[in-house]
Amino acid sequence: MSETFIVVGAGQAGMQLCDTLRKNNFGGDLILLGDEPSLPYQRPPLSKTFLSGELEPGRLLFRQPDYFRKIDVDVRTGASVARLDCAERKVLCDDGAELTYEKLALATGARVRELTCPGHDLENIYYVRTLADSVALADKLGTVGSIAVVGGGFIGLEVASQARALGKAVTIIEAQSRLMERVVSPAISDFYLTLHQNRGAEVKLASQVEVIEQLPSGQLEIGLADQGAVTADIVVVGIGVVPNSEIAEAAGIACRGGVLVDAYALTSDPHVVAAGDCTMHFNGYLGTEIRLESVQNAVDQAKVAAMTMLGEREAYHQVPWFWSDQYDVKLQMAGITAAFDETVIRGDVEAQAFSIFYFRDGKLLGADSVNAPADHMACRRILAGAKPLSPTQAGDAAVNLMLFAKADQ
Repeated sequence: MSETFIVVGAGQAGMQLCDTLRKNNFGGDLILLGDEPSLPYQRPPLSKTFLSGELEPGRLLFRQPDYFRKIDVDVRTGASVARLDCAERKVLCDDGAELTYEKLALATGARVRELTCPGHDLENIYYVRTLADSVALADKLGTVGSIAVVGGGFIGLEVASQARALGKAVTIIEAQSRLMERVVSPAISDFYLTLHQNRGAEVKLASQVEVIEQLPSGQLEIGLADQGAVTADIVVVGIGVVPNSEIAEAAGIACRGGVLVDAYALTSDPHVVAAGDCTMHFNGYLGTEIRLESVQNAVDQAKVAAMTMLGEREAYHQVPWFWSDQYDVKLQMAGITAAFDETVIRGDVEAQAFSIFYFRDGKLLGADSVNAPADHMACRRILAGAKPLSPTQAGDAAVNLMLFAKADQ
């Protein structure tokens, strides 16, 4: 009798799990459960080019239906999981279906963090996480003149840049004292504040949303603590995400800020792995536990999880990297840099083509690169290698960073 592996979650990590299992000769039954009606699709464009109408929904799909038939994956869309029975190794779905597994992978991702203030449930308040979310927002953007964006992180700023490109009046409302405060340095925050202001967006920092009310005109009025109010036709909220770990926790699987997994993507249940945004994982490169919300982590951790399911453990040891497209400016980030005590700028900030390298005690932590893809790729290679880069070398334009990085390969 063949083994049955079930993957719960049809996002980036779930798709990668299936690919890796089949490419490494898993010949058993493979079931992929996704709670959305669509086949697995790319999420990053949802807050970027998809909103401008440059991409049709079909172009977001990772693979066409024929691919899943070719590699013999039983994809079940619109399949919501009600609970797990780890003792019996069963997945119980909302429609009453009961599926038995030998190995289970949780790739349940994350969901948007919602506003809780009075008026949070009014019409014309949008979030961006699913394809349905972005389809609804893209349709609405074509009919309105103004938009308020609550949240100055990646999602909010990407939506704001798309809205400005479409000629909409944009106000960005951020609760923290600077943009993208959780993930970038003050220098990068300042650069992006200037960028958005120069492109015509109004930015309100240190602004807490207290209430949202609908005016007789149909517009929404966003009341701010001690900063008056903002009026807009629609509101888009991007204030972070919450890991979908509830079904794991209810099943007795250890969770803490996400589904806890070790360096092999294994949970506290020896028959269950987890990967992607839903996990709090031990990252061998960083030497600590962390939850990462990125395509890179979803892909690399899913590969590790798949090999663990196959009994071939390979520890997760990848350099984290991220990116964000805002207007015609691409931000690429490598490493985790919050603990820096020294920075080095390489390139031309005024020309919007530069990198900031971050160090602690003379050791490279990572870099933020703005329209400088070669710096980004070199930094990733350097971080993954054993040859140290000094602050002096990072700032020396005569040092070819890519050659420097390749010399250690």
